[in-house]
Amino acid sequence: MTSLPPQNIEAEESILGGILVDPEAMGRIVDLITAEAFYVKGHQEIYQAALKLHRSSQPTDVMTVKSTLEDHHLLEQVGGIEKLMQLVDRTVSAVNIDRYALLVMEKYLRRQLIAAGHNIVELGFETTQELDDIFYQSEKRLFEVSQQRSRGKTQPNCEVAIEAYQTLETDSPIYPTGLNNLDNLIVGWEAGTLTLLAGRPSMGKSFCAMYLAVAMMVQYNRSVVFFSLEMTKKQLEYRLWSLLSVLPYYSQCNIIPISNDRFRRHRAGLERLETEEIATIAQIMGLAAEMPLYLNDDRSLTVSVMASECRRLISEKKPIGLIIVDYLQMMAADSELGNRSYELGDVARELYKLAGDLQVPVLALSQISRAVESRNDKRPMMSDLSQSGILEMVADNIILAYRDDYYNPDTPDPEVLELIVAKARHGTTGTAKVLFDRAYGLIKVGEEQW
Repeated sequence: MTSLPPQNIEAEESILGGILVDPEAMGRIVDLITAEAFYVKGHQEIYQAALKLHRSSQPTDVMTVKSTLEDHHLLEQVGGIEKLMQLVDRTVSAVNIDRYALLVMEKYLRRQLIAAGHNIVELGFETTQELDDIFYQSEKRLFEVSQQRSRGKTQPNCEVAIEAYQTLETDSPIYPTGLNNLDNLIVGWEAGTLTLLAGRPSMGKSFCAMYLAVAMMVQYNRSVVFFSLEMTKKQLEYRLWSLLSVLPYYSQCNIIPISNDRFRRHRAGLERLETEEIATIAQIMGLAAEMPLYLNDDRSLTVSVMASECRRLISEKKPIGLIIVDYLQMMAADSELGNRSYELGDVARELYKLAGDLQVPVLALSQISRAVESRNDKRPMMSDLSQSGILEMVADNIILAYRDDYYNPDTPDPEVLELIVAKARHGTTGTAKVLFDRAYGLIKVGEEQW
C-alpha cells in the first residue's frame, strides 16, 4: 500500500480561513509560506489570489478573493463560492495562523526532501557518471531543500519589485573591497558575482587576494574561504602574519614589522628570528586566530568539492563574505582526473554557477599569456587571458594586475600596483593605482581607509 505524501489538509484550510476572516492575518504569514507549499491545488490558487491582493494593499476578504479568482477563471476550479464560505465557517479566528503556516511548510519541505531522495537514488544508478559529479548534484539538491529554495525561478515583476526594494535596506549588501580607488570602479563585492584577478607571475595577485580577504574579515566580520592550489596553508599563514604586522588597523598593538622573507630565512637556518620577533609572532597569532578565515590547500580540488566545503560552513552558521580561488590554471591542469572537462573556461563557468548557487562573491586568480612580454607596453589586456572569450562572458569583473617596476627599474611609479578593471558588468572600467609593499603584502591608497 502506497503512503500519501506528508500533508495536513486541515492546517491548510485553517490558514486560508484565517486569511479570509482576519484582514491582518496575511501579513503574519506572507514571509513564512509559499503558494507551492499547499498540497491541494485549489488551496494554492486561493492563497495566490490572496497574495496578489495583499501585495496591492487590498483586503483579503471573501468577496475580493472571489472576484480575483473569477477574473482569472479559477473560481470554479477551486470549488466555487461554496468552498470559500466553507473555509470561513470552519475558522473561529486566525490566532494560530503562523503556527499552521510553519506546519504546512514543514510538510511541504518533507515532500521536497522525498522528491530529492528519489532523484538521488536515480543518480546512484547512473553508473556512466563520475562519483564526484553525482555527489555534487546530490548535495546541491539537498542544499536547495534545506535553504527552502523551492519557489520557481520565474516570478511576476510585482514580486521582484518588492524584493528589490526590500534588498535596498536589508538583504545582500554590497561590501566595499577596502580599496577606495577600486571601489570607485566596481563598487565592491556583490553576492553571486565572479571576479577574475589576472596577471603575469610576480605581479602580486596572491598578496592582493590576501589583503582583500583581511579587509573583508576586519571590516565586516564575514568569513573568507581561501582555496589555494599554489601555496600551502602554512605559506598562506606566514603571509597573513606578515601583513598583520604592518597593517595600520593594528598599529595600536605596537607590533614589530616582520617581512615575508624572515619566516623562510629562519626555517632555512640562514637568519634566526630574534626574541622580540618571536614575541611579536605570538601576538600576531592571537589576532589571526580570531579571524573567520578558512584555508584549503588540496591541489586536487574541484569546484564540486569547493561547493561542498562552503555549504558545510553555511550550515554551521558561518556567513561567508568572500570565496577566493588561487588559481584557475591549476584546476584546469587536472582534466584527466574527472569526467567533466577542466579546461579553463569550464572551471570559470562552474565557479560562476557556484557564486550564484551560494549567493557569495567569488574572487578567482588567473595567469595570463606570455604575449605581453613581446610588447613595448606590457600592461595586460583582456585578450591576453587564456580562453578569453569564455572568461569575458562569464566574469562579472575582470581586473588585470600590473607593476611597472617589475619591467622598468627606473619607472617613475615605483611600488605602484595598477589594478586595471578591464570589465565591470555593474560598474566602470578604468585603472585603480595602489601602493604595494611586496615585502609585507601591504596594499593601500594614500591614507589608509579602514
